[in-house]
Amino acid sequence: MKTEKDDKLRLDALRYHETGRKGKIEVVPTKPHDTQRDLALAYSPGVAEPCLAIEKNPNDAYRYTAKGNLVAVISNGTAVLGLGDIGPLASKPVMEGKGLLFKIFADIDVFDIEINEKDPEKFIQAVKAISPTFGGINLEDIKAPEAFEIEKRLKEELDIPVMHDDQHGTAIISAAALINALELAGKKIEEAYFVVNGAGAAAIACTKLYVALGADPDKILMCDSKGVINHKRTQLNEEKIPFVRNTDLNTLEEAIKGSDVFIGLSKADVLTPEMLRSMNENPIVFAMANPNPEIKYDLALETRSDVIMATGRSDYPNQVNNVLGFPFIFRGALDVQASKINEEMKLAAVQALAELAKEPVPEIVQMAYKTGNLSFGRDYIIPKPFDGRLITKVSMAVAKAAMDSGVAQKPINNWNVYEEELLNRLSSDQKLIRMLQNRAKQDPKTLVFSNAAEYNVLKAAQIVHDEGIARPILLGNKEKVEELKKEFDIQLDVPIIDPKSPDSEEHVNRLAERLWAKRQRKGMTLYNAKRFLTNRDYFGSMMVEAGEADAFLTGSTRSYASSLKPVLETIGPAPGVKKVAGLMLVMTKKGPLFFADTTINDNPTAKELAKIARMTEIVVRGIGIRPRVAMLSFENFAARTETSKKVSEAVALLHKSHPDMVVDGEIQPDFALNEELITKTFPFSKLNGKRANVLIFPNLASGNLSYKIVRGIDNSQVIGPILMGMNKPVHILQMRSTIEEIVNLATIAVLDAQQRMK
Repeated sequence: MKTEKDDKLRLDALRYHETGRKGKIEVVPTKPHDTQRDLALAYSPGVAEPCLAIEKNPNDAYRYTAKGNLVAVISNGTAVLGLGDIGPLASKPVMEGKGLLFKIFADIDVFDIEINEKDPEKFIQAVKAISPTFGGINLEDIKAPEAFEIEKRLKEELDIPVMHDDQHGTAIISAAALINALELAGKKIEEAYFVVNGAGAAAIACTKLYVALGADPDKILMCDSKGVINHKRTQLNEEKIPFVRNTDLNTLEEAIKGSDVFIGLSKADVLTPEMLRSMNENPIVFAMANPNPEIKYDLALETRSDVIMATGRSDYPNQVNNVLGFPFIFRGALDVQASKINEEMKLAAVQALAELAKEPVPEIVQMAYKTGNLSFGRDYIIPKPFDGRLITKVSMAVAKAAMDSGVAQKPINNWNVYEEELLNRLSSDQKLIRMLQNRAKQDPKTLVFSNAAEYNVLKAAQIVHDEGIARPILLGNKEKVEELKKEFDIQLDVPIIDPKSPDSEEHVNRLAERLWAKRQRKGMTLYNAKRFLTNRDYFGSMMVEAGEADAFLTGSTRSYASSLKPVLETIGPAPGVKKVAGLMLVMTKKGPLFFADTTINDNPTAKELAKIARMTEIVVRGIGIRPRVAMLSFENFAARTETSKKVSEAVALLHKSHPDMVVDGEIQPDFALNEELITKTFPFSKLNGKRANVLIFPNLASGNLSYKIVRGIDNSQVIGPILMGMNKPVHILQMRSTIEEIVNLATIAVLDAQQRMK
């Protein structure tokens, strides 16, 4: 039965796809196109020159067109994401989604192509006819057994990489996990007994790859919906025939006794606790049916404490997720202009993934998960999708395998340069946001939202609630909030408090007593305290101060200064902090940039600048990024003017008091953000030839204007302002913040609360 949650997800999914520009991907020009000359070069008459060059040398298509970074995601919609044969048009949202993943994980452009053709031969001819457009082809959601023939033929008849990800993606990721699971179990692959439940495209591809890794075919039993594929079975398709075994075993229950490895690519709950108990010591169970595995994760661990378990789900350890493979496999294949994706390249991806799981996990990945101590072991046999090292480790391994196996048409000569190019392709902004939200979900906190009668605030509260980022409490007029919920069909059952309502009088009085006790020697009377507490900013702040909530988020409808005054009077700065400061996180194409101070201190002294830099460094480290701090001015290491002298003095204070900080200045921003300029011009700089990612401005005007210019020109996403130096977690939104900006700052507020509780 469908639940209310299912209905809400359905509506949200439909709104997600239709809001703004329709769909999930777009085509963006990559060359200048503003002048008549630009257009003459882009089209007629200039475009004739690359056309003639390609006619003479077809490989020049990689030089003059987007072919080398363009993949076709192609389907006929016959086996879509557990939805079955829903047709090519209905499959388009899935294909667009695959294109989005290609782009954000590996910077590969995609055209999604839905072909209205079920006949394999006609489908093959259609794909062949359009293949000159692309550098690679990703086949998707095509039913078996036709998928086998389609991929086989296209690989043979085209000179570009072709991969049916439904088959090989799962095979590659699970094979990497299998290598590490066998090592932890103390078993050799050639000696292990396998049971594979499911005999579709993915199961067959997985089994073939395990055999390529050394598994003994005679020790593998495959089951389909009718039981074990044995010598007594008839009417088997040609793809199942290689897996026929001479055995009298007929059922999964019979086959699994005494086995070492269970591979599930079938349906939920087919593996019972009794079957799991019948497996050998240290059983390996990859229950990969989605959304519900062949045996529930908790039930498997309850049944066998020695089980090594993987699923297709992100809420359990060891997720077998295709996104660990296909973006980076195609990335490596495209970068060497490979003519195909062969077995050597797939095995190279397997080994790279298996080896990466054994390497120390970066701090930013560790912080994204509740355990905080990910290391190679039973709960970590495969890397996490958030791991930024995947693009280099897997892509480089695949590219090298293509070269070694003779299918690369453009070999890589300088691997260091190639590695840097790959890192520059990372869509680091969205990855960082996903990681921050994932951290918040591990331990959601109670977050008070002011101004809940504003649509953007209310919708953001619904999102953080539904995503498990926070437990919202709404402040605002109850009647207006309920009307807004009804008008926009916002399903959100959380507390709503109106400090001005008679129903809240007792609550207001209780918090007012506390506020008065705190400020009675600073001119506040009890009468004034009660009057102030009917204001949402005072009320929300005092809820946090009194321990009734973990964090407070305000702003959005009022000026920053108007919202700051109540939180300073109620919560106040942390001990030892004389002045709080504001930090903006700006997502740029080259990675996250932190700007401070952008909201509060008009013209800080050298000592105050040093403290702002130190607070910023602490916050950035808490987010999981290693800070490289540039103290900015309009001079480079000259200190001729009062502003530059102030900055130089602040740097000297930091070098003395915090010698381990990577910080330098005074320096101009264009030098601070350019590694080559820093290295050549200022080799003595403590930035060590690295691009700064934290920019400390000499005054409020320069900081505020700079981040807004960057945001406006680059259309960059912004998180903040992050209020630094407060005694408890409280953050203030910019006026008229978008829903996305509110969700992002709410995430920061939760992370702030989490860190303080540590």
